[in-house]
Amino acid sequence: MPEADARRCRLCLVTPRDIDPDLLAPRVDDALAGGDVASLIIDGEGESLQRLAAALVPRAQARGVAAIVRNDTRIAGRTHADGVHIDTGVADITAIGSQRRKLIVGAGNVRSRHEAMAAGEADPDYLFFGRLDGDTGDDVFAKALDLASWWSELFVIPAIVMGGRTLASVETAAREGIEFVALCRAVFEDPRGPGIAVEEANRLLSRIAEAAA
Repeated sequence: MPEADARRCRLCLVTPRDIDPDLLAPRVDDALAGGDVASLIIDGEGESLQRLAAALVPRAQARGVAAIVRNDTRIAGRTHADGVHIDTGVADITAIGSQRRKLIVGAGNVRSRHEAMAAGEADPDYLFFGRLDGDTGDDVFAKALDLASWWSELFVIPAIVMGGRTLASVETAAREGIEFVALCRAVFEDPRGPGIAVEEANRLLSRIAEAAA
């Protein structure tokens, strides 16, 4: 995943679940055309995840966006994804072993400072605070925000925090100095279209960075 600019929080996207890849692919294309996106986390299970990854990995990579598959190194390998998002515990991060030299490995579903410290000892490429489907409120979930802010202030490994279902939630993350903020519903359910949503999210992030400069 591209390095975060120290002065600017960057946007990540999480794919919605249970959507046919043929329907989701053009929406992802639109989103990625909207502006800066650091990574696309592809969420799903089994055959659905395989189909999603096969459709979306090349689209993300064509835009210079890191394509990251949830919890399945085999699918990540078959689809030539850039990385894997592991939210099933530190042991599963460690078990990836030699594949870590070829893959971005993220630690997901970090729910406490203890879990964050344990995950950090496994030396992942990022820690993800909040659930991938945790954008049920308008703003960033308070506990995830507190943990991501604490981590970003003290540690080198980048943090991603799950945003809310509104675009304004990216401002909350950016003001806390968190390196990355992830969006799903706020982008893919925007009635104006995902591309306009990504464009606006980046405008909000840039405004916060400029104000802090």
